[in-house]
Amino acid sequence: MTVLIATFDGMPDGEPGFEALDAALKARDIDFTWAVWDDPSVDWAAADLVAVRSTWDYATRADEFLAWARSLDQSRLLNGADVFAWNHDKAYLTDLGPIPTVPTRLASSSAEFGAAITEFGTAVVKPRVSAGGAGLIIVTDPLDSRLGQTLRSHPTYPPVGGPWIAQPLVESVRTRGEVSVFVLAGQVISQVDKLPVGDEVRVHEEFGGASEPVDIDPAIAKVALAANDWLTQRFGRELDYVRVDLLSYGDEWVVSELEAIEPGLYLDILPANAEPFADLIAARLQ
Repeated sequence: MTVLIATFDGMPDGEPGFEALDAALKARDIDFTWAVWDDPSVDWAAADLVAVRSTWDYATRADEFLAWARSLDQSRLLNGADVFAWNHDKAYLTDLGPIPTVPTRLASSSAEFGAAITEFGTAVVKPRVSAGGAGLIIVTDPLDSRLGQTLRSHPTYPPVGGPWIAQPLVESVRTRGEVSVFVLAGQVISQVDKLPVGDEVRVHEEFGGASEPVDIDPAIAKVALAANDWLTQRFGRELDYVRVDLLSYGDEWVVSELEAIEPGLYLDILPANAEPFADLIAARLQ
């Protein structure tokens, strides 16, 4: 049984800490190869299973990436292209029904930006299709000149003009940070706490953030499992994997993002995540 693990040409060997996943798959006698998703020489149809992992250029090439995902045999693709299409646009945050979520407003005009800033006081504005915190700005004034620039162009994620989302600035990100909970095959397997540095609100390492594995908090895990149950109802099947990112907002833990395409497993700091992910692959091959 052969497995192709999709990555991008910036990391052809796999995501940081890939050695742990490689070892876990080898221990299970699984024949696997990391393959660049847009490499025309790869025969994706020959694989018994395709697992999307570090395809971390998808946000800049969303149409191409989704077309590639749809071209695969969906019975052999973890999570599936329909999940990818829904999850790649942060507008999904307005679609989570009863799941506690950071309030999110869609914004594509000066009037919509102004309404969100007036509502939230201090707003975080970011592209609906983006990754790694790119393009994020914090604004308190509907007349902020950066909003005009935002509407005209975006330096990293074309096409120009967005679209965008606006959310309140969740101040606890600077003190409690953001929490990531990994749910594989319906089970919470681990938790990572992430903190930004200085006045930054982005917890990503490229902005100075730091991540640390911690014991699973039952209250946080409960919200993550509720999100997973909602996804099961939404798509009519349980997802193979999802990373639930959460923030402390008001007096509760709320979803800040759901990562169901290519969430980093943090294998470089939490190599133990490789074992349940390898178990997931082995189970899907049966």
